[in-house]
Amino acid sequence: MRAILCERHGPPERLALRDIPPPEPAPGEVRLRVQAASVNFPDALIIQNLYQTKPPLPFGPGSEAAGFVDAVGEGVGDFHVGDRVAAMTTFGAFAEQVAVPAARVLPLPETMSFEVASGFTVVYGTAIHAFEQRAALRSGETVLVLGAAGGVGLAAIEVARAMGARVIAAASSEEKLALARRHGADGTIDYSREDLRAGIRRIAGDRGVDVVFDPVGGALAEPAFRSIERNGRYLVVGFAAGDIPSIPLNLPLVKSAAIIGVFWGSFVVADPEAHRRNAERLYDWHARGLLVPEISRRFPLEETAAAIRWVMDRKALGKVVVTIGEAG
Repeated sequence: MRAILCERHGPPERLALRDIPPPEPAPGEVRLRVQAASVNFPDALIIQNLYQTKPPLPFGPGSEAAGFVDAVGEGVGDFHVGDRVAAMTTFGAFAEQVAVPAARVLPLPETMSFEVASGFTVVYGTAIHAFEQRAALRSGETVLVLGAAGGVGLAAIEVARAMGARVIAAASSEEKLALARRHGADGTIDYSREDLRAGIRRIAGDRGVDVVFDPVGGALAEPAFRSIERNGRYLVVGFAAGDIPSIPLNLPLVKSAAIIGVFWGSFVVADPEAHRRNAERLYDWHARGLLVPEISRRFPLEETAAAIRWVMDRKALGKVVVTIGEAG
């Protein structure tokens, strides 16, 4: 089978397309015939040895895929050859076949294409876990989403709206904010042209926001936290800006506010049943038209390096997908 391999740490241009033997599913695993795989920001970090998980070389990047089950390991009873599924692979999604623990595989509804499914589980799963299990978001609360035009940012807008929240979207250009509005943002802030705190006051008034969803980090973190309401929750989702911010600890003290980490990958492993309940809720919202995933670019398998570079350079609006099979 063809697979993208990281043989040396570094930029995506070092990745290699190789012909390697297909993996055999171990007990408790299923093997996918991959039709599509999506690019997530951690893929760019893993190949540079900058992520918290550090697989030994060589390894295949790619954390999310969708396709058909084409083999099952011993002890797997929930899936059968031919089933349409999505999987959190952790590694190896940019390949024609990948073996995955069955606990990280979800059956796909017929209403969802492989392209959409390949970029659905991680971003929407992260968003609902952040708001449901971590922030306990309540209907009527106000949410600020930073980096609102990226894949996880758009998912956060839609999930928060589906849960009854008011959403303020912040991004770095009018093009990105127009996309955020199309996905349900109630108000928008272009933080390349307007002070973030001033924008929040313009939209939310003196009260501020109840929840901040931050996949960006960097210089935006402190002003966002300073705009949080009493008993607010600041969700630390990632650091796309590249810098891990430092927030003065007197701020959560005086605001009676919480800084909460959101590590969806560990949640899936620790509580697979809650993950499945979240997924069922997301699939229902998708079927009802409340979640409308945005795929902005598609790349073939041999151009995976260009796909990862596109995301690294923060050019992506919504999701970037690598197509491998029929992707229907």
